[in-house]
Amino acid sequence: MARVWQHPFLNVFKHLKIEEWKRSTKEGDVTTIMDKTLKATVYRIRGAVPAGNFIQLPKTSTQSLGLTGRYFYLLFRPIPMKYFVVHLDVTTEDSQVIRISFSNLFKEFKSTSTWLQFPFIYEEATGPAKTSKTDLIGAAPNCVRWTCLQLDLQFILMIYLNRRYSHIKSIKLCANQLVKNIYTSDLSFDPGITVSEVRQAKLALNPMPREMSFPVPKGERWHDRYVFIRFPTDDSQVLHDSVQSRLSHTSGSQEPVQQLPQPVTDSRTIQDKVSLIQQITSPMAWSHRAPSVQKSIPEVSLTSGHLETLYLGNQNDCRKGLLAGGDATVMCAASDGGVDVYVHKLGKGPTILEDPGLGECLLPDPILKLKGVIGFGGCSTKWALWSKDGSYLVYPCHAVIVALIIETGEQRFFIGHTDKVSSLTFNGNSTLLASSQMGPLSMVRLWNFETGKCLSIFKTHIHFVCFLSFSYSGAVLCGVGKDKHGKTMVVVWSTASVSHGGEVTVLAKAHTDVDIQALKIAFFDDTRMVSCGRDNIRLWRIRSGTLRSCPVNLGEYHALEFTDLAFEEGHVANREPEDRTLFVCSRSGHILEINYKNVTIQNARRLLPSQTQPIHRKEKQTFNSGPGIAINSISISSTFCAMGSEDGYLRLWPLDFSSVFLEAEHEGAVSSVCISPNGLRVLSTTSTGNLGFLDIQSRGYNTLVRSHADLILAFAVEGHRKQLATVSQDNTIRIWDLVTMQQLYDFTTTEETPCAITFHPTQQVFVCGFSSGVVRSFSLVVSDLLMEYKQHRGAITGLAVSPDGNFMYSSCSQGTLALYNCSTQKYNILRMLSNVVCRDAELGTNVLVVNGDSSLLAFVGPSRYTVTIMDASSLDELLRIDISILDLDSTNLDSALDICFAPVSSGHLLVSTSSNKVLVLDVKTGCMARQLSNVHQVACSALALSKDGQFLLTAGDRAIKVWDFQMKFNTSFQVFIGHSEPVQGVAFTPDQQHIISVGDAIFIWDFLATPEKASKGSVHWSLESSPSPATRPNTERTGDAASGTNGVPRQSIPVPCLASPPHLDISSVPPWKNHDIFSESDDEGTCLKSHIMGMTQKVPDPSVSVKKKADGNASGPGKTKLGQWCSDLVTGNGRIAEPQNNVRPDSYKHFIARFKASTLPKKISFPKNNSERLRLKAVVGYNGNGRGNMVWRPDTGFFAYTCGCVIVVEDLHSGSQQHWLGHPEEISTLAVRHDAQVLASASGWGDKSSRCQIRIWDVAEGTCHKVLFHHETEVQAMAYSHNDRLFITLGDYSDRTIALWNAFTYELMSSTRFMEPVHEVAFNPFSANELACVGQGAITFWLMKRWGADINLQVHRVPVPAEIGPVELTSVCYSINPLVYSGTNSGQICVWDIGTNRCFMTWEADEGEIGVLLCSGNRLVSGSNTKRIRLWAVGAVQELRMKGSGARSSSVFMEQEMTLDGAVVSASFDDSMDMGIVGTTAGTLWYINWAERTNIRLISGHKNKVNEVTFSPTESHCATCGDDGSVRVWSLTSMELVVQFQVLNQSCLCLAWSPGASSRRADHQQVVAGYSDGTIRVFSISRTEMELKMHPHPVALTAISFSVDGQTIISGDKDGIVAVSSPRTGITIRVLDDHRGSSITVIQSKSKEYYDFGLEGGELWLAASADRRVSVWASDWLRDKCELVDWLSFPAPTNPKIPTNLPPSLANFCPWNSSMLVYVGFGLKEEVLFYSLHQKQVVEKIPLSYFATSLSLSPGSSLIAIGHCERLLRFIDFMSKTEQDFVGHNDAVQLCRFTPSGKLLFTAAYNEILVWEVLSPGATASREAESTPLRPQIDF
Repeated sequence: MARVWQHPFLNVFKHLKIEEWKRSTKEGDVTTIMDKTLKATVYRIRGAVPAGNFIQLPKTSTQSLGLTGRYFYLLFRPIPMKYFVVHLDVTTEDSQVIRISFSNLFKEFKSTSTWLQFPFIYEEATGPAKTSKTDLIGAAPNCVRWTCLQLDLQFILMIYLNRRYSHIKSIKLCANQLVKNIYTSDLSFDPGITVSEVRQAKLALNPMPREMSFPVPKGERWHDRYVFIRFPTDDSQVLHDSVQSRLSHTSGSQEPVQQLPQPVTDSRTIQDKVSLIQQITSPMAWSHRAPSVQKSIPEVSLTSGHLETLYLGNQNDCRKGLLAGGDATVMCAASDGGVDVYVHKLGKGPTILEDPGLGECLLPDPILKLKGVIGFGGCSTKWALWSKDGSYLVYPCHAVIVALIIETGEQRFFIGHTDKVSSLTFNGNSTLLASSQMGPLSMVRLWNFETGKCLSIFKTHIHFVCFLSFSYSGAVLCGVGKDKHGKTMVVVWSTASVSHGGEVTVLAKAHTDVDIQALKIAFFDDTRMVSCGRDNIRLWRIRSGTLRSCPVNLGEYHALEFTDLAFEEGHVANREPEDRTLFVCSRSGHILEINYKNVTIQNARRLLPSQTQPIHRKEKQTFNSGPGIAINSISISSTFCAMGSEDGYLRLWPLDFSSVFLEAEHEGAVSSVCISPNGLRVLSTTSTGNLGFLDIQSRGYNTLVRSHADLILAFAVEGHRKQLATVSQDNTIRIWDLVTMQQLYDFTTTEETPCAITFHPTQQVFVCGFSSGVVRSFSLVVSDLLMEYKQHRGAITGLAVSPDGNFMYSSCSQGTLALYNCSTQKYNILRMLSNVVCRDAELGTNVLVVNGDSSLLAFVGPSRYTVTIMDASSLDELLRIDISILDLDSTNLDSALDICFAPVSSGHLLVSTSSNKVLVLDVKTGCMARQLSNVHQVACSALALSKDGQFLLTAGDRAIKVWDFQMKFNTSFQVFIGHSEPVQGVAFTPDQQHIISVGDAIFIWDFLATPEKASKGSVHWSLESSPSPATRPNTERTGDAASGTNGVPRQSIPVPCLASPPHLDISSVPPWKNHDIFSESDDEGTCLKSHIMGMTQKVPDPSVSVKKKADGNASGPGKTKLGQWCSDLVTGNGRIAEPQNNVRPDSYKHFIARFKASTLPKKISFPKNNSERLRLKAVVGYNGNGRGNMVWRPDTGFFAYTCGCVIVVEDLHSGSQQHWLGHPEEISTLAVRHDAQVLASASGWGDKSSRCQIRIWDVAEGTCHKVLFHHETEVQAMAYSHNDRLFITLGDYSDRTIALWNAFTYELMSSTRFMEPVHEVAFNPFSANELACVGQGAITFWLMKRWGADINLQVHRVPVPAEIGPVELTSVCYSINPLVYSGTNSGQICVWDIGTNRCFMTWEADEGEIGVLLCSGNRLVSGSNTKRIRLWAVGAVQELRMKGSGARSSSVFMEQEMTLDGAVVSASFDDSMDMGIVGTTAGTLWYINWAERTNIRLISGHKNKVNEVTFSPTESHCATCGDDGSVRVWSLTSMELVVQFQVLNQSCLCLAWSPGASSRRADHQQVVAGYSDGTIRVFSISRTEMELKMHPHPVALTAISFSVDGQTIISGDKDGIVAVSSPRTGITIRVLDDHRGSSITVIQSKSKEYYDFGLEGGELWLAASADRRVSVWASDWLRDKCELVDWLSFPAPTNPKIPTNLPPSLANFCPWNSSMLVYVGFGLKEEVLFYSLHQKQVVEKIPLSYFATSLSLSPGSSLIAIGHCERLLRFIDFMSKTEQDFVGHNDAVQLCRFTPSGKLLFTAAYNEILVWEVLSPGATASREAESTPLRPQIDF
């Protein structure tokens, strides 16, 4: 009925009686005048500022016009040479208010979710030709005429904002213009035509009513005098099913009216105007069949001319069609490319525009549905509310309000705010929700909470609303904020009629000078309120339309800052409603109880921190005097009080505040608390963006929402596990579950910001780039850092991994591009290119993109005007495309912003540009295939294309658009809003079911478009692997061999599966047959041969291939049968395909050599004539990176383990060591013969020019008597048969070869190549001819048969039971015959029956991967990556074997369990399994005694890099420090660990021991350590505690030293700052910044004569920095004297081939010459320089083979030790000028330190510490005594 009274049209001025100004208002220069043209009274609005001179309808913004007409008619005339503005506030069906504005002030079209701004362009036909849109914008011309403007509001809202029009709320007409009237109607009227003309011509038109029309003098025509603008035009309205035509008349035409329906002619004038449109909108050529696209919002334009015709569109969207007369006309549909509405002058003849009939749009509509939002807060983190029934939690996430259903986790959304939500409040029964947004013109929305409908939206007249409070009834709403002058303002609105469609009115408002941080309306009286803030608590009341307040007398508490308040709950019958207590909390910890009725303070308490107590004895907080804990929020129920405080605690108190009865600690400060209506739960929010609740009954805390605390910079989606990774400016990396939207992991950095992130497509690894230029890879399996790459010098801008997982790419802000090989865990760098990637910081999110088949890499660069395409595997440049096309609207060159590849089949690359275009380029030619113009109103920051190429995602500013990429529809995009900040990235999920957008928060959208069916040419893979019967020569026999468990041949050819490559089952008989499973029948071999042949024709991917060592008789009978099968696999399809993707399996058991940047030396100077000056005395540490690299034989006592490339053979009784050298690389594994006479060791391939080394050692002599070369990369495992006749070796996942050797001659007997990784191999202890190996999802049993020198191998591969799922079998061991145990990477242990080759029982043995299994008798030991080792009683398993699949694991029980310090990688036990030795990844060897339930450290060392070694003055102890944050003190005689000081999450980078003179007592020794956070800690060795902690540096320390007297500490950091501090007071005495800008590498001090060098002071000290500068100082710290003695700067090559990592600059005082200084570093030559402090020059040089990485000078004699990056230790005798090189390190020798006596030398390479004994010149090292090779064999 609301529309009936407004039909057929409504005169708005008459309806409002505008002349009375009661229902409308005017401001500024608004007058009525008589217009001569219209001969009627009109309103003139003029003024210099349009916003200050206007007519507004209705009178106030809180009222609504309620005009429902679809069409808006404005009869106006712009004032010549002036500017005008018109605003229409239109309400949508979902109560969203949209402002539509048009003005000749606007330079370009702009849009937000609530505002559309159209430029009004006036073109004068008689004026000079204008070719640019900017030329048409400006003040109205002198000849401007009266105009009738018609706006189709329904069309505008539907097309441009995807919303449905409801009514006009308000109209504002601003200067400068003349206005006759305003009309609304549901009919589209045409001026200049009468009813009789319409009837005579039988036109479907509505003549304009006389009241609405301008007067036309007799004999003239309407269009001769006036202008009619219809916006949008008829031919663009896709909402109509019928074609609407409109008549236009020609000026001066003498034809009678009956000639109106003449066909349209394509006049030259039209062509000229269309040509103008072509210039303005796009440079693309017209296409006869170009689809029409609605790309942006059109502009309004006005042209003065003889005859006017309207066009909407650009040349992309214009179609030519034929009318009845056959003449051509031009018709343009709605578009987005800077589209304008023009009124053109036409030639003679009438014109009729015809709708081309394009009525389609992108479906479904909407195509996206918001599924979930991950995030909380935005403006503030203190707003979260309970619904009345407690089932919902309502909270803001930036501009979106989320209602979370607690039980299900589902989310509802309230969308409409255009900026961050600043406050929320419910009424008493949660039916009404009020919300406000931040910003200069803050808006308040009122919502119906049940339906989610916005009931009202109104301006607040407050510059920023910071607090809202609803009355219990919902009839009153109060808001607090600041006005435009910054003054606090309180406004009270009446909302009583909102639920019934009424308006919101202002009841009262007031300004105040007091600070208000919280305000609440009393629940017992809608007219009363209470507020609190800094220095005040006030009571407010509305009386007679006035808002008044009175303060509470605070007395001594007047200076407190009050943060929150709450009323006492409940109702007492004998008390008045206002007679209740008000609780107010403060930032100082005070809680005041105020009698509301009497306005007095009843009680005051203060929350204090507890006294320092042990963690397990934390005391409850009390109220007393002293410094308090800031309380941010308080909530009161009828029985208890909840408080949230700045220390991160949520505390629950009884109302008498006697003691805390429940508390919960949070990660950050608690921002707000809220008790649920039933009082059983307490909601809390934190400043870090977390939201959760405490369940009082269960005493459990549930975190519901976690969020980033700052802008999200980048993200990556992982498809298999449905995970999302994000990086943010809050310095965190977070991993989210896309299904539950919960956080799984988070990684936090302190000094750098993560910038880019990507997942590896096949490994459980993600890689992140940081602002420091570092790239790090992280494991999701162990949630830890894997590798770190420091090749880049600038912030990482791009990261990408090829879809096949073989390569990774990274780029930085310096333009560098790096290529990595991802086939190994260490991701070796293959190539680096400089200055190829654009350095512009304003690029989009897709800096580096790889196409779908991993063949092409594309990026923007070298400049922002070019896009480069490279070969993805080699980084060879293929194409460089220049996209800098001149934009007609701009004088700037067009630059590329973001890129993405289209599907490979299309061969296209998409590029978004700075001119708001998306270019589609051909990747082969670089030619442009097509383009999309004006994609967004700002630059498009992100692109994403669906896998099928059907849909395109673009992000610009805060909006997301989904496009039909094929442009098949009129309206080919849909717009979606919700973000309050610019969108940083968008992407489809891998399954194409969802869309992710990030920026201020994470938005997950359901993608509702039906996915296209897969093309016929696409490959679908399945898990089946047997051939069809048609491919088998002997169907009957092979049906038994391979058809599975049912023996029935498959009836169809299996199709391979991309997700999981098929594994070839080569079992020769069905697994259920219990007789000898390994048949020796030749027929069976032939049958299996045919089976494999059939497989290779269909799926060329067998699991196993075996080759025999070439022996000159390859064709003879010595060839194995399996070898014959493999030779037959060379068919027409070629040889068996080698795997293309050597991806590390999902197993920690697999060995990965630690990445080393060092190289092997090219030349070594070995000692001559056995005159070695050094002898290796001890090795400290165990290599926890190895696998099975420790052996122990309890019966013989033989015990050996590895450390780097050294084998350490240790006597467990005496502790003496033997050291076997010879391996060039890290030793991966060991194996010992059962008689303990021979040891086998394996290492990697060294310089990659040779194969792996397997060394065979004679244990008695300690010498190597055989070196084997066979495997290509690394050796994973080795084993001897029980009779010691056979020896087997297993390659790693890249090598995938298993080799069988003769254990006496070590000749290769057979070699087998797997097509998948194998983790472990074991011989059957009861049969030397049987062995088993485990790998991906299966166990393989081998049987060896001998005929003389020939071997017949028979293999049976058995998959794990289906109920276990896809797992890796990672460990295997034999038990009592016929049982085999195997462990999985998911924690199960499987038990196999050898006789039937089946798994008959499994049980959950651990939560992580089981990497070690040992069995003896009825006891089984398992070790896993959860750091646990467990002992199992498995005696009942043998009996359970007879039950088959009915066996239950309940009979297996765990006897004992121990938790160690790392994942278990090696173990050896005695036959009774009572005691053993276990190795862990932490570098520790443990002695385990199950009987005594004890574990003792046998060997321990640093897990990470060792940074320093220092010694006690008496040389009884030494101390080491490392990147693991530990300081370890060792006994120098036994090298046993004495004490360890551990600092978590920091690296200890430097260390010094106090000199003997500093200790007043002999037992008072100190060690000072410098850490990566800039702190210095002083440890007491005797008391084993930290004595002092200082923080003199803001960055990491790199060098530290005591002064000579030990009373001062001198420290240097990585920024070159040297600080002098007192170890007694912790005060920094002096700071020296002479080396600023370069890291300090060395600080050393020594004593001197007081006046030596002409300077006072008894101490001489030096500081060296990385920039080759050394400063020498004389000091007397007691007198505060420190003067520079000398400043040395050593030269570097002017144009050298600078290495990637420059060697350090090192300097030491020469012990044997007090005036000499020794220096090594990067320079003109590799040499040692001796500098005289007296002569001020270099007096001697000693050449070196390589640059030095470490330096030490012996205090006892003239000896120099120098370490090199080439893993060499050079020993120089300065007097005799002799040099000797020593090997034994597995990495660069980064540390050399002589002991104070000079008798021992300590060297370190990464975490290995080697202790060398310094021999006198006459002594020789006895090989026999020490069993150490003097010249270890190294094969290069």
